[in-house]
Amino acid sequence: MKDRAGLLQAKRIVVKIGSSSLSSVDGGLDVGAVERLEEALNAVLARGTQVVLVSSGAIAAGLAPLGLERRPRDLATQQAAAGVGQGLLVAHYSRAFARHGRTVAQVLLTADDLVRRTHYANAYRSLDKLLALGVVPIVNENDAVATHEIRFGDNDRLAALVANLVKADALVLLSDVDAVYTAPPSAGGTPLRTISSPADLEGVTLGSIGRAGVGTGGMVTKVQAATIGAQSGIPTLVTSATLAAEALRGEEVGTWFEARRGRRPLRLLWLEHLATTRGRLVLDDGAVAAVGSGKRSLLAAGIVAVEGEFASGDPVEIAGADGTVLARGLVNYDADELPEMLGQSTDALRERLGAHYERVVVHADDLALVGAKR
Repeated sequence: MKDRAGLLQAKRIVVKIGSSSLSSVDGGLDVGAVERLEEALNAVLARGTQVVLVSSGAIAAGLAPLGLERRPRDLATQQAAAGVGQGLLVAHYSRAFARHGRTVAQVLLTADDLVRRTHYANAYRSLDKLLALGVVPIVNENDAVATHEIRFGDNDRLAALVANLVKADALVLLSDVDAVYTAPPSAGGTPLRTISSPADLEGVTLGSIGRAGVGTGGMVTKVQAATIGAQSGIPTLVTSATLAAEALRGEEVGTWFEARRGRRPLRLLWLEHLATTRGRLVLDDGAVAAVGSGKRSLLAAGIVAVEGEFASGDPVEIAGADGTVLARGLVNYDADELPEMLGQSTDALRERLGAHYERVVVHADDLALVGAKR
């Protein structure tokens, strides 16, 4: 898909809407906003395009029923608000889509659900079948039971991962700002219409929170999510919820992030952008060069130090001796297994410790380059 006009021919798209576009602290959930979004999405569905809707708003919708005046800071109250608000949110979507004879389904996910191999397969099968049956999946972060997943802007990045999961043709991120601006409009910023590479964002000043005070993202996370989408081969449009109908008709609104490479495995996107690492492996110069090529697995022979506590399968940072992190990867050993292996070849490990230790420390397929190496 080369430009916005391609949205008219898309077979499957993911649309994400933020809390600040659906609700306010004083009024709770804005039913009118839900219905306007449904109208825009129904027009897309009517032309044969499948839609997955990633919707924030559960915590915000739960504030008024619980008598809360603002988004709570503590995790337990966030979870309580999400538990109350999620049902309200889906009920309003159900009524709105039923006006056009459409059925919705609630799908609650965390980022981990999209990267654990068995959960990933289950999530894909569920969403794919719902779409095949003509159902509109309403996806949200599982805030009622999440722990560290409730953090700054997660649903934006979750939407990018969901777009990758369902093999979407495009991702549309809706908020309360009509485009990405070079600086706040009040400071003379101008809208950016197309982003072709990271260089187009150099010098851009981004805001930090929605105007209603009920969301956690802002333009920073929209740009991060759009970048994840673009880097994984999914063109992404960032615009306001008030322009949803125009955006989904392919009109020249918002900021278009061009796709910059082919599809990437979801696991690597998670490692690069979302994973919480449990420790660090420090490499010698030879191993830094090998891993930095993006094609070589990490062997024990190139590791000079192990930091942190982690178990086999955990994400870890991979750094040079100067502390520069060049990659993140899924480690194949527990932290306490590695010290006696450092600097030794695979043959030496097999002879001394047994065939179990012939495994690479981090396989190339489970390794994502970060930073300047990306």
